[in-house]
Amino acid sequence: MTIVKPSQLASSGGSSPLCSLKGSLLTVAVLTFVSLFYLSLNSLRNSPPSPVVVGPIQVPQTFVKEDTLDNSDNDGAPAEEEENYSDVYHSPESFRLNYAEMERRFKVYIYPDGDPNTFYQTPRKVTGKYASEGYFFQNIRESRFRTLDPEEADLFFIPVSCHKMRGKGTSYENMTVIVQNYVDGLIAKYPYWNRTLGADHFFVTCHDVGVRAFEGSPLLIKNTIRVVCSPSYNVGFIPHKDVALPQVLQPFALPAGGNDVENRTTLGFWAGHRNSKIRVILARVWENDTELDISNNRINRATGHLVYQKRFYRTKFCICPGGSQVNSARITDSIHYGCIPVILSDYYDLPFNDILNWRKFAVVLRERDVYNLKQILKNIPHSEFVSLHNNLVKVQKHFQWNSPPVKFDAFHMIMYELWLRHHVIKY
Repeated sequence: MTIVKPSQLASSGGSSPLCSLKGSLLTVAVLTFVSLFYLSLNSLRNSPPSPVVVGPIQVPQTFVKEDTLDNSDNDGAPAEEEENYSDVYHSPESFRLNYAEMERRFKVYIYPDGDPNTFYQTPRKVTGKYASEGYFFQNIRESRFRTLDPEEADLFFIPVSCHKMRGKGTSYENMTVIVQNYVDGLIAKYPYWNRTLGADHFFVTCHDVGVRAFEGSPLLIKNTIRVVCSPSYNVGFIPHKDVALPQVLQPFALPAGGNDVENRTTLGFWAGHRNSKIRVILARVWENDTELDISNNRINRATGHLVYQKRFYRTKFCICPGGSQVNSARITDSIHYGCIPVILSDYYDLPFNDILNWRKFAVVLRERDVYNLKQILKNIPHSEFVSLHNNLVKVQKHFQWNSPPVKFDAFHMIMYELWLRHHVIKY
């Protein structure tokens, strides 16, 4: 047998199986690499560029029609058109979602006790400077929110009308007794008050005396939700519990103003009684000014038809100083006629203040700013004035009462405020 040495094997013309395997693997690897490189290059050429992340995109907030709402019962209101409201709300999206949930779920029980021919259940009237109280009494019965089953109620309405008491000449002392006796009767007859000591109950009054009438019952002041036109938080009003009711003088004498900035040539306007310290100062400092139209008294009707209301149409800024109370129907007059309200009243919890950003459609000042009033108003750029005016037009419907109530009107805004507050009540 002849033994072949390794050196001889290496020099022979034939290749070993091991060498053939290594060569094959190397060839496959090269071909695979080339193929992958080609495919990757081709993919890069044909694919769209990758997006560049620059942070969260801010999508404009809008109100949209809710498909889940039963629009067959929307208190007589047409479906709301899509509209941008980001400039006037603190949180547009939260408001949209919460409002829709309120319409679906919120229920209020009205206690049936009390003779409607005396001081209960029905409004005295829905006109005049206390119309807001009357409209609420009427609207709550016209709306989807009323339930006849107290077991499904979220809140309970105490239907005592201090405006009716005042209209019948009831003294303040007797009003206090009437309110106390009525509430005591409800507590004795029904179990609902005692579940929360009245925290899920509310009453509505726009008359100044009405606020005082309820003060005869400490539990009403401390526990119940007070919906009042005099929301001064330095004399017992609790903003996180109570609700500021806008004082609206309806019916309005003239149509709503707006989108008419070119017609507004007067810088500022106020006319009224000097029944508060701030009004006395306002009249004394600015009554004879040539750019501010300040009148010491209400405009006499003998001077012409609707002269007072027509001045709102040609004025840029309408001064709204507090009167005997912090509130004034002049604020909603200004909003209706398209004149930017200048709030000149300390300790005033403005209506819907936790929903609407008042500084987007009004000028909010401290009372001590009255001495610099003209310069403050003149320093507002025209572009800012136009923006305030345009936003003012957007919120006009929130300060309008209707019968039957209409979506987003004053009644619905009050109901929304109540809806927010019922969430904090614990049984």
